[in-house]
Amino acid sequence: MSNESSSQTTDELEPRTTNHYFDKVKSLFQRYSFLLIFVALYLGYTEFQSALGRQALKNTGISMLSLDEAIIKAKLENKLVLADISAIWCPSCRKLDNNVLANPRVRESIEQNYVFARVEYESDEGEAFMHKYDVRGFPTLLVLDQEGAKIRKLGLTFDPDVFIQMIKI
Repeated sequence: MSNESSSQTTDELEPRTTNHYFDKVKSLFQRYSFLLIFVALYLGYTEFQSALGRQALKNTGISMLSLDEAIIKAKLENKLVLADISAIWCPSCRKLDNNVLANPRVRESIEQNYVFARVEYESDEGEAFMHKYDVRGFPTLLVLDQEGAKIRKLGLTFDPDVFIQMIKI
């Protein structure tokens, strides 16, 4: 009889353990579902903004070089470097790309006097750039000499005519 009693106890425990496990999972899910939904929405929003940023960058038609590549090219062409640090997901960076850098007159003015460098914030180059030039936000546009020394920081404008005036040499 003790064998049957112990067998019944084991059989009775299994369903409780299984139910208990599912109750714990359910409780954890209920407790953290808001957090999970928030994270999923944030990641979706960031990816959406990044996709828009990639399209805006493509629409500029400007040749994108790293800072090191731009400095080498600037020396060869006897030009200054126009360095832009931006984040692909940044709405203001996208606005600069769409409203200013995609403008044919702006592009012509840049190509005439500068070598353009695009530095992505979320890269090793971006981190080094921000530290070296004490950049606090983006988009930030800097005029650099052929050695990479900062000549000046440009103000932010979304007006192509104002931008052209700012980059006149």
